[in-house]
Amino acid sequence: MELAAPPRPEPPAAEPERRVTDGDLLQRIADGDNGAFEILYRRFVRPLYGLALRMLRDRSRAEDAVQETFAAIWRSAGSYRPERGPGAPWLYAVARNAIVDRARARGEATFADPPEAVAPEAGPAERAQSGYVSWRVHRAVEDLPEHEREVLELAYWGALSQSEVARFLDIPLGTVKTRTRSGLARLADLLEGEFR
Repeated sequence: MELAAPPRPEPPAAEPERRVTDGDLLQRIADGDNGAFEILYRRFVRPLYGLALRMLRDRSRAEDAVQETFAAIWRSAGSYRPERGPGAPWLYAVARNAIVDRARARGEATFADPPEAVAPEAGPAERAQSGYVSWRVHRAVEDLPEHEREVLELAYWGALSQSEVARFLDIPLGTVKTRTRSGLARLADLLEGEFR
């Protein structure tokens, strides 16, 4: 009778990249961590391209704006301050600047140009509340499963329609609708009772 070799213990599973926050990745990038940059790139390349494409309406210019965005992230990740909020809004601000620069280089009006009519300013209390709500929603979005987060980011930050999201991700429209519904329901559960 032969004895079977004892089963080898499996190595511990690597921590899923979803658990690492965008802010943590930005701090690691500031220290020159190429792996962190690759993770952040995979997380945001599609939504940022969608945003650039929506605003610039030209694939080549959108690709250039995304490339400029990630180059700027690599160069300026050290300017990210976690105490001022999560990483995603900082990253979208960098992208917005690259997109606006790309549009202005061609002499085009941009969505960032000031409106002709002056809007009434919000007071300090309203700005504080708005800042907290924005931070809390971004934080909750980071907790969503990647497939739901990706669809919501393209729709809300990228300003793409559900049909455009489906084409962009190369998935059926029904899948986009399902992921949007489940992502919004999950967000509502995460944020329940916080903003009444």
